[in-house]
Amino acid sequence: MLMQPVCLEEMLPADHPARTIWAVVEGLNLSKFYEGLDARGSDPGRSATDPQLLVALWLYAAVDGVGSGREVNRLCEHHDAYRWLCGGVAVNYHTLNDFRVGYGAALDELFTQVLGVLMAKGAVRVKRVSQDGTRVRAGAGSSSFRRKKTLGDHLAAARQHVEELKHQMDEPGESSAQRRAARERAARERVERVEAALTELQKIEEAKARQKKKPSKDRPARASTTDPEARVMKMGNGGFNPAHNVQFGADPESRAILGVEVSNAGSDANLDGPMREQIEKRTGQKVEEELIDGGFVTLDGIEQATAKGVVVYAPPPTPRTAGSPYEVRKGDSAAVAAWRQRMGTAEAKRIYKERAATSETVNADLKTFRGLDRLLVRGMRKVKCVALWCALAYNVMHFASVLIG
Repeated sequence: MLMQPVCLEEMLPADHPARTIWAVVEGLNLSKFYEGLDARGSDPGRSATDPQLLVALWLYAAVDGVGSGREVNRLCEHHDAYRWLCGGVAVNYHTLNDFRVGYGAALDELFTQVLGVLMAKGAVRVKRVSQDGTRVRAGAGSSSFRRKKTLGDHLAAARQHVEELKHQMDEPGESSAQRRAARERAARERVERVEAALTELQKIEEAKARQKKKPSKDRPARASTTDPEARVMKMGNGGFNPAHNVQFGADPESRAILGVEVSNAGSDANLDGPMREQIEKRTGQKVEEELIDGGFVTLDGIEQATAKGVVVYAPPPTPRTAGSPYEVRKGDSAAVAAWRQRMGTAEAKRIYKERAATSETVNADLKTFRGLDRLLVRGMRKVKCVALWCALAYNVMHFASVLIG
């Protein structure tokens, strides 16, 4: 048996990323995260876990590619970097998970705050923006998607189960009151998810009714009882899985992420406008040029962007009949005609190459190193929180010297 004193401060190298994260977090304004903390006066209870520590833990977890509260809890007991951050004291995984997705507005403001610092120091510009979406596997299985009749049956069964558990709560039994309360809460959440699935099913049916003639239009609509807001999408490997469409806008020059949005649309069409508005609101600067791929392109979208003074660089679709995609077509508006002709020039093609070099790199970084390859949370609100943590960790690590200096 070997017994030796351990100094966490000495075990962590001076240039370790955990130290970088803590140095950045110390310089940020986290007041929004503290607003929900209230003193109880003379009532018993322990002090709340400091939000500064929780922000640092989740930022470092995103840098480390860890996306599970249970895993972070384990690492806080066994990994030197996590132990150094929390001073050798473990943090409950419920606290970690609740904090990760429970402060969406504060997290969004923190992301904006970091961008503001980078822009003030001249590290990031907003003149030209590149946007792309990446489909991330949802925390739901394909077998969780049910048709309307089956959902109705599941809802009736779930409600009946809740009533049965309420009666059991009043009866003495082997289970503790805490366990019975946990079972009842799980049953209520099940009812809420099935009700949400029926609501989402109606949206899916309305979307199908608006579709043009497609093979999928005649298939019965289905919604997931696990993650009602997830949709079956075509993935990068060519297969189909429940997923969320996570959108990122980035600066091609610095490669900084400027905007984050989440959609359950299987297509990127018409998602460029909301991203431009978000980036302009977040940064206070005007987007002048936008680089998007063909999946975003609609003629109405080109006209709307042009009306707002935005020059769009996106490939025109190949015509079904003979002819060049860069030729002006009959019925084209002035904005659409100018876009087609512009994309036929060597200069526009050179600029458009920046899209793949920027957005594809950002997506690959987030999926490979920041843990955005699969989602462990359910619902678009929580998914956006996860995407914001990953984007924030990306910006912090790429611009740490600017943020700390």
